[in-house]
Amino acid sequence: MILIIVKVITVIVALMHFYFLWLEMFAWTTKGKKVFRNFPADLFEPTKSMAANQGLYNGFLAAGLIWSFFIGNPLWAANVALFFLTCVAIAGIYGGFSVSKKIFFVQAVPALIGIVLWLFIR
Repeated sequence: MILIIVKVITVIVALMHFYFLWLEMFAWTTKGKKVFRNFPADLFEPTKSMAANQGLYNGFLAAGLIWSFFIGNPLWAANVALFFLTCVAIAGIYGGFSVSKKIFFVQAVPALIGIVLWLFIR
């Protein structure tokens, strides 16, 4: 049962990062303005390339988490999931300190929960 829960959390984190990819790469100047209301509206267009680069990194994190589901060896699969969840957690912790505390709760907390659960079942 706990394996199902940890896999669901891993998928949720991956889906969140696919959403971040879409938002930052393809909807930065439209939907991005609604999501990031505290960001100055006049800076969305000039930072479009930077946001797209951030989105690409989020896509790599999501792809790594999804990849962990296709690895036949359960120990390797757990290690890959742990690596990418740790990357997400570190990014979320850094973002929480440097940008907004909300980033910590949206990004780092789910990843940290996943890390703890993966370590628990090992």
